[in-house]
Amino acid sequence: MSPQKQGYALVLVTMCIWGGFTLTARLNAQWQISAWDITALRFALAFCILMPILIWKRDTAFLWKKEPFILAMIGGVGYCLTAYSAFHYVPAAHAAIFLNGCIPVCTAIAAWVLFRVPFDRHTWISIVIMLTAIAGMSALMYQETGVAFGLGDGLFFISAIWWGVFTVLLRQWKLSAWHAMAGVAIWSAIVYVPIYVLFFPKQLSTPEPIHLLLQTIFHGVFVVIIATLSYVEAIKRLGAFKTGSIVTLAPFIAAILAVPLLGEPLSLAILCGLVGMGIGALQPWRWWARPDSLKAQLEQQKQQSD
Repeated sequence: MSPQKQGYALVLVTMCIWGGFTLTARLNAQWQISAWDITALRFALAFCILMPILIWKRDTAFLWKKEPFILAMIGGVGYCLTAYSAFHYVPAAHAAIFLNGCIPVCTAIAAWVLFRVPFDRHTWISIVIMLTAIAGMSALMYQETGVAFGLGDGLFFISAIWWGVFTVLLRQWKLSAWHAMAGVAIWSAIVYVPIYVLFFPKQLSTPEPIHLLLQTIFHGVFVVIIATLSYVEAIKRLGAFKTGSIVTLAPFIAAILAVPLLGEPLSLAILCGLVGMGIGALQPWRWWARPDSLKAQLEQQKQQSD
């Protein structure tokens, strides 16, 4: 299999897991699994898998640096608690709009605030499109329900801020995918699980045991470990822009699938938000003007040989 085909296969794996995250996180609300519980179970299982591997490889020195700890508090504990909580208040389509749709803009803003990285032309276009989509969506929602935004929407937007800051710091600190993933999972478990056990409310006896088991395995293994590694390997083969653009489709597809699978509503307001935020996040105009990287390299080599 060629590297390009390997890249697309890895993208498909990542898309399935990321789309599954949206659907299964929404299922937590239907199965009465609280955000406190699934966050603890997710990181506890990941810790039990990753820590023995790090000890066996004698690769634990990086854990004592400040970077993995900070990333864990932002992209691990903070992100999970707000994102999982939001799914208890609003349908999955809202996650595609206010979480995944807002992540590119929040990342650009975080880069400017933290490191004064200026916005490029594509970011400004995305911001205009997204603000227009949100304004149209909120106006339609207000006409339909009398409420423009809900608590879940706010929690999703906070989650997008967490992830934007996490992405910028990860890029700045240049941690490897393995160290970033392992550091976030392990420090999140070390800090959060004891606090959860001692102080947070628990509803582990309410859901069906099989539901708890399935959610723990999916979020602790597939989301934390497999999706991270497959995404990074896809970037190596296809490039960051192409990989990111394709994978970004997953939550939007999941939002559509949630209508028949979970019985979620899909109003005109939600459609407006999905289309606008999808265009703003994907930036399709960059595909039209972007030459194929492999063809460009071959053309450059040909010119040099001539």
